[in-house]
Amino acid sequence: MFVRTESLSQFIKLYPVVSTLVIIHAVVFILTSLPGSIGDSTMGFMIGANFLISAGEWWRLVTPIFAHADLWHVLFNTFSLVLFAPALERIAGHVQFTVIYLLTGIIANLVTWLIHPPMYLSVGASGAIFGLFGVYAAILLIFKERAPAELRQIMLPLLIISVIMTFFTPNVNITAHFAGLAAGFFIGLFVFSSRKK
Repeated sequence: MFVRTESLSQFIKLYPVVSTLVIIHAVVFILTSLPGSIGDSTMGFMIGANFLISAGEWWRLVTPIFAHADLWHVLFNTFSLVLFAPALERIAGHVQFTVIYLLTGIIANLVTWLIHPPMYLSVGASGAIFGLFGVYAAILLIFKERAPAELRQIMLPLLIISVIMTFFTPNVNITAHFAGLAAGFFIGLFVFSSRKK
């Protein structure tokens, strides 16, 4: 479920949404890393600046999902996406996966805006990625013993480790992590409740 054995062409064909997100991460990171006004203006347009959201720039609830602060930030989040998202794209389907990913990321940014002070700035896909973790937690609750063995064995320890590491990693938007996790859990309950036997 979480072991990637596909070739690049197979991966793109099987997981078009995840593949598109990876490309967006790369393109946005390149643009924001360009020297001079292009890089600065691209990041300035995409960053989640609370005071600008309050001024009516609502797109900033979406754009931070795709922008990252530095190379390690984008590599870590993209690696997490490639590792954990394909299984959910397969389970939920392309359209539902897209909705889940974007909605949990938006909710994470919305809660960040509501809770943090006006000058708070944020970027990164981790709120949406934690949203995926929340959906996996909901699947475990709904399906219980019918959940794939690998999901039961890997996701619960991973969830615990991810939550713990949130408190020990510097410059992390803890609010977005937990908001995304909670949003994913409740969205997962809603999406997959009709699949219960």
